[in-house]
Amino acid sequence: MPKTALALLQLPPATTAAIEKLGADLAVARLRRKESLKTWAQRMGVSVPTLQRLEAGDPAVGIGIVATALWLIQRDGELGKLAAPEHDQGAIELDIREAVELGRARARASAEARTSARRPKA
Repeated sequence: MPKTALALLQLPPATTAAIEKLGADLAVARLRRKESLKTWAQRMGVSVPTLQRLEAGDPAVGIGIVATALWLIQRDGELGKLAAPEHDQGAIELDIREAVELGRARARASAEARTSARRPKA
């Protein structure tokens, strides 16, 4: 089994659902513009079956094809924000935990320094 297929089989259910919703939303966008599968596929530079797979939420469709579909509906600008560091909640929480631990370590070191400075010298 190719690596890609295994990775796709391991997608979390919420991610699979989000990809399927994206595909359905792209289909709605095409239909609202009264574009046929054939015309839309030509504009994207893909085959009709590939466009159908995209609209069906197939996670194996390449990100470049997804980006092109988003470009056609003028939503490709959002791609640059998807993994922006300032929105990476997991990394932000890790940074905070590290800062808190550093603060505690410095406070302990400062308290120890004050305690040892107060002790009479023998």
